Amino acid sequence: MARRSPGARSGGTPATAALDRAGVAFTLHPYEHDRAAASYGLEAAEQLGLDPTAVFKTLVAEVDGRLLVGIVPVAGQLDLKALAAAVGGKKAAMADPTTAERTTGYVVGGISPIGQRKLLPTVIDSSALELPTVYVSGGKRGLDLGVAPQDLVALLDATVAAIGRG
Repeated sequence: MARRSPGARSGGTPATAALDRAGVAFTLHPYEHDRAAASYGLEAAEQLGLDPTAVFKTLVAEVDGRLLVGIVPVAGQLDLKALAAAVGGKKAAMADPTTAERTTGYVVGGISPIGQRKLLPTVIDSSALELPTVYVSGGKRGLDLGVAPQDLVALLDATVAAIGRG
């Protein structure tokens, strides 16, 4: 899909509305979500014909008792120790899915790092900066957004660190 111009009405989700408000260029990538899919992120990469190293998943974790977001390629996993270290913490664990949904305003499998109900501290895997475009959830299952990684970092005031593992 063509790049959207800042301010273009894209509607649909809090993520697309936040990008429009910020004037950040992005592309919409809808796909048919299969409810039986084992991995939402890998499903998106496959359905959209994208390299899984360019499609990123948004994971909510707890580091030393506070919630934060880790964004890593769907081809790998979140390294919880590296995530904790990136924010000066000691102990990290995945957040309870219900807590993640309630805090972000999105459902698991459709949690976008953009337009969350409560902006959480965010760490993006450093591999994102090697790509011209990264693809993240658009705020619902069956929708990804393409955005320049530098724009994503700036919009989220994110930390960039090596938090993914193969």
